[in-house]
Amino acid sequence: MEHHDKLNITILLVEDNPTDVMLTEEAFANAKLLNKMYVTKDGIDALNFLYKRDPYHWAPRPDIILLDLNMPRKNGQEVLAELKNDDNLKTIPAVILTTSKDDRDKMKAYGNHANCYINKPVNFDDFMHVVQSIQSFWFTIVSLPER
Repeated sequence: MEHHDKLNITILLVEDNPTDVMLTEEAFANAKLLNKMYVTKDGIDALNFLYKRDPYHWAPRPDIILLDLNMPRKNGQEVLAELKNDDNLKTIPAVILTTSKDDRDKMKAYGNHANCYINKPVNFDDFMHVVQSIQSFWFTIVSLPER
């Protein structure tokens, strides 16, 4: 990813908890890079967004996906498995951002080719630090492919 593209990062947040959505949006808004965050509330909506199905025909391809595991209708593991089995979508980095500290969840997520697995801190300041670390790592250090 060229330097100028880092000024316009597209993020897909897949999260059903409104408080966590708000905290994540606020944390990214406080960062220095410009980004556009789209939110889907469950796995079905996330896949509809990624495949540009109704009502998301307009959806842009995200640069990164922040994916919760515990969601209704289709959970994060199922979304991850489908995403990483698609030749077109599997190159999008998928960051698991979850409260689950269960080793079985971690093993399954990495088995489904998650790019990383991060535990959500409960404390707001710690959560801000985690989001800023995600932003710093994925959008400053890592070289992402052109869309």
